[in-house]
Amino acid sequence: MTADTVGGVWTYAIQLCSSLSDSNVHFHLVTTGAPMQASQKLEAESLANVTVYDAGFQLEWMEEPWESIAEGGKWLLQLEKDLQPDLIHLNCYAYGALAWQAPVIVVAHSDVYSWWHSVNNSAPPASWDKYYQNVRSGLMGANYLVAPSATMMKYIRELYGINKPGQVVYNGTSAESFFPDADKERHIFSMGRLWDQAKNIQLLVAAAPAIDYPIKLAGDASFAGNHGASSGTNITYMGRLSSAVIAKQLIAAAVYVLPAKYEPFGLSILEAALSGCALILGDISSLREIWNDSAFFVDTSDAGGLADTVNYLMVDEAVRIEYVQRSRRQAKQYTASVMGGKYFNLYQQLVSRPAAAMAY
Repeated sequence: MTADTVGGVWTYAIQLCSSLSDSNVHFHLVTTGAPMQASQKLEAESLANVTVYDAGFQLEWMEEPWESIAEGGKWLLQLEKDLQPDLIHLNCYAYGALAWQAPVIVVAHSDVYSWWHSVNNSAPPASWDKYYQNVRSGLMGANYLVAPSATMMKYIRELYGINKPGQVVYNGTSAESFFPDADKERHIFSMGRLWDQAKNIQLLVAAAPAIDYPIKLAGDASFAGNHGASSGTNITYMGRLSSAVIAKQLIAAAVYVLPAKYEPFGLSILEAALSGCALILGDISSLREIWNDSAFFVDTSDAGGLADTVNYLMVDEAVRIEYVQRSRRQAKQYTASVMGGKYFNLYQQLVSRPAAAMAY
């Protein structure tokens, strides 16, 4: 299984591996995107059913990644030859086009084309044509597609013209690290890639002067030449945090804000809900699909409306508690065990009956 270390795919991968630790499934986990952080190494090493390879090959959306991806492809095929795995689980795209011997699952966590349409309301410029071709080739090479929401599956099928068999498997996490009944502090928390326009955390930064309560931000402020503001009125920037520290911050926060323009699932939102935070989210189809009536949804371009919503929830404790309870009930649908069970069934189908699995 490949897993990039830059965003939420890493958390997803660790949760999936952990959920199948008692199911006789061993993962050979190959990292992509960037070298592993010390906390990530500890997470992987804590799982007896994981052998990790800190490879760090570039991802399709990075600047001029194709030489690195080509080298990665050769390395991965040699690894398959050495290990003889039953299944290939790719959390990226281009490697789906390789001449694998085992059945291949490609999971569509996000992609540049759906990102661009969502953030800019247009198709990417011609400079992204090679990206499109490589992603589509990888999707076409897969035996089976998975997406973490129906919204994301629709994007992939429509934008890339893909008619492969597939299914939606919602992401999940374990509730064991979260303590929703802890006393809450009167502050707001948000986390994510601050440089990523899709996360739209900059809207919270813009709204901060009109918000009457402290705001804490966590996540990378810059990456590969992209930057996001991390300071301003009422804002404390905490940098990139480990999973354990994030859990503590979510336990303390009263409200979690992510006014995303594009978020195929949003594991950080799930973690916030399990931690007893009221949710304020961007009003987009995927987040409506996943959170239904258990969150407040805001216009992704209206800083004033976001500030008003935050202040309202912070002042009206009864409403805030009601939405905390709603989000916790909704979050119980998205457990690591449910996610792991669905993947385990899929693995069994592809390994035992690959021809049949490719046909349905």
